[in-house]
Amino acid sequence: MTDPTGSAGAPGARLAAAMRPVPVAEGAAVSVAVLDADSGQSAGYGEGTFVTASVVKVGILAALLLQAQDAGRGLTARERAYAAAMIGHSDNDSASALWRSIGGAAGLDAAHARLGLTGTTGGEGGLWGLTRTTAADQLTLLRQVFGDESELSAASRTYLQGLMERIAEGQDWGVSAAADGSAWALKNGWLPRSATGLWVVHSVGRVTAAGGTRLVAALSHGNATKEQGVALVESAARAAVSVFAGGA
Repeated sequence: MTDPTGSAGAPGARLAAAMRPVPVAEGAAVSVAVLDADSGQSAGYGEGTFVTASVVKVGILAALLLQAQDAGRGLTARERAYAAAMIGHSDNDSASALWRSIGGAAGLDAAHARLGLTGTTGGEGGLWGLTRTTAADQLTLLRQVFGDESELSAASRTYLQGLMERIAEGQDWGVSAAADGSAWALKNGWLPRSATGLWVVHSVGRVTAAGGTRLVAALSHGNATKEQGVALVESAARAAVSVFAGGA
């Protein structure tokens, strides 16, 4: 995903430089991926897999929409209610209901394969939040949600985008920190790991900044507090968006 030349002017090199001043606490890790929608150029920073926490809810809804498309139907009123609560308010009960509807990990993995994700594996049983993913895969999913070339129909994309633009107050942090005003659509995830007490904090979405549109996936784990994780992904998102400020 990064520019293979590694030249100073390449997006990957610019992102690495932009990430240098971002403070990462000892024991924490961050990975970020960004796409400039106008030029089609992308860059990534950081490696490894992360448990998704609630950012998987975008994938769950994408899987449901694909299944509904295949069946030639729209979503039911109940499915729409679950989807709105799951995305807008990060409601876990709604996510669990739709997780069962899509067939759990098998349904999610099948949808992800169709959408081009290669490094994401659904969580076992009902543990959708323990799905494992990469920043690169989350950027691929964002391309499917916000791009024109997608397995998702135009109607499905418009619907999912609309939900990601209506996030409840208090859950609207993250990649939105890199946007101009309210020009964003996102989904966040946050989860304290029971074994360590350390926090997984992620943010994925679309932002408009400096006259351009960027897709950004910022993932982190090992944070001592949720607030520390929020600050980290917001800093990473700002760094990522700055790579394409003023044109690629």
